Amino acid sequence: MDSLAYKCPNCNADIKFSAADQKFVCDFCQSSFTEAEMKEIAASIEQQIADRPEEEVATDEEFSEHTNVYSCDSCGATIMADDNTAATFCYYCHNPVILKGRVSGEFRPKYVLPFQIDRATAINHFKDWCKKHWFLPKDFLSAGQQDKIVGLYVPFWVTDVNVHAEMDALGKKVRSWHQGNYEYTETREYAVARKANVVLKGLPADGASHIDDDLMEAVEPFDYQAVKPFAMQYLSGFMAEKYDMDMAAMFPRLQKRAVQASDQLVRGSMKNYTTVSVTRSDIKVMSTTWDYMLLPVWFMTYKYGDKIYEFALNGQTAKFVGTPPLSKGRCAAFCLAIAAAAALITLAAGVILK
Repeated sequence: MDSLAYKCPNCNADIKFSAADQKFVCDFCQSSFTEAEMKEIAASIEQQIADRPEEEVATDEEFSEHTNVYSCDSCGATIMADDNTAATFCYYCHNPVILKGRVSGEFRPKYVLPFQIDRATAINHFKDWCKKHWFLPKDFLSAGQQDKIVGLYVPFWVTDVNVHAEMDALGKKVRSWHQGNYEYTETREYAVARKANVVLKGLPADGASHIDDDLMEAVEPFDYQAVKPFAMQYLSGFMAEKYDMDMAAMFPRLQKRAVQASDQLVRGSMKNYTTVSVTRSDIKVMSTTWDYMLLPVWFMTYKYGDKIYEFALNGQTAKFVGTPPLSKGRCAAFCLAIAAAAALITLAAGVILK
């Protein structure tokens, strides 16, 4: 048997030969293929590379030539920017960043979702949010802090996922009624079975390891109908993160989200029962299609004490997410003011009673 370097067509992870099954198996997504199937897949990929349009190759070269890479020695963030953008500080930890050179064409995104929210509007959204939180530190949205609100193109792997789901359950229908002096309860049990092929379109996951995953999931959704083929001009005036997690590294997260979404869909088809107890669930990702794109987020971090607080504003929809820092001084002052007011009211009430 020839020694060939095989990659999983679902998640691009390494595939190993299983002597027990006599197949090539992916440990990440549990896909399995015969040698003949893998050779066909490899041949197809090679043909796609050979047939790649010259203008697309030229675009990759242009991307490499005109995209600078800035690196933060403090937190490890890697920032991409065009020739006209001066990245003087890290958007994440606010430390100075150092120009490291150019980025290779393999990091050129396929698509970009342009910003719909400009900087002035983004700052106004931050201010509106601050008005609803009384105990923020005084300098939370100072002029200096506003300068650190950055329009950031976050690297996302956006995936179409095909899932096969099977589920068995015990469904119960319960009804009660009164007749004379008696109350009757009838319980009927049903064997419930579901089989479904689920297609999930545009499932996103950010590919930057140091950006909080929960924060990026909270800022969703994005409307992909507005995406454009990537062009350098969209980077002008903004920063962009370079992904450091490839498809293989991202697959477990996307697989988890796909399985959870499919599980909810299948369970949702059993709502006509009073109670449902699932006895067997088998949900597998069968295939995936990946697109690498940049999605717009206005990003701000704020260091309070030893903790960094992260805030994000969807650059398309203006959805705002983040956990506010609590100023202990302001909170204590407010409690003292309440206590003093309560004491004055009690004193006044005592005078009136006399």
